[in-house]
Amino acid sequence: MKLEGRIGVLGGTFDPIHNGHLDVADAARSACGLDTVLLVPARVPPHRAGAPQAPAAHRFAMAAMAAHARDDLRVSDIELRDGGPSFTAVTLERLAAYGHRPEQLFFITGADTFADIASWYDYPALLDRSHFVVVSRPGHPVATLREHSDLRPRMRAAAGNRPADGEPVSIWLVDAATRAVSSSGLRRRMTGGQPIDGLVPDGVARHIAKHGLYSSPCAASCLHA
Repeated sequence: MKLEGRIGVLGGTFDPIHNGHLDVADAARSACGLDTVLLVPARVPPHRAGAPQAPAAHRFAMAAMAAHARDDLRVSDIELRDGGPSFTAVTLERLAAYGHRPEQLFFITGADTFADIASWYDYPALLDRSHFVVVSRPGHPVATLREHSDLRPRMRAAAGNRPADGEPVSIWLVDAATRAVSSSGLRRRMTGGQPIDGLVPDGVARHIAKHGLYSSPCAASCLHA
């Protein structure tokens, strides 16, 4: 799998994928001039307690539904092929093995997640394998990271400062409005039979309802047609 241009990499459990994830992908793509964003479902998220609720095949299918009819989104099973933890450092190494240079890759994450970067596998070396694009999330502005992080010398504001082709890897901060949606909150809503209209792409909602994911069975009110 060799892609051309600037490649964004957005990993996650995607249990389920939702519009907040897509907001982050779109903000990073716009700020950094990305040609494609890879959605990468994790098999075993290393920082999550317990296994994902939906099987890997369904989480991949939902990511594919979210990317449907969008030329700028692709889905990769690179982390689903293994049985072990899905480490970002290992994923970036594999993408490098396909011929992608660090300057071509842009790993995308929310500011809430990046705040714990020091606990990630192979930190800080993993920061040299890709640009990192950190997007604000509700309650987690990127400005807070700049104020308190030891990585401040590597951080740059993406607004009006799009990285040049071949530029050495940096940490790009993107201040953007992203919807306050969480996968855990969606699972609670569906378990309680509450609707998820507007919180996930329509194709994802249909897949959830069709296969009875996240409730037993999924209440008809999970999706209002």
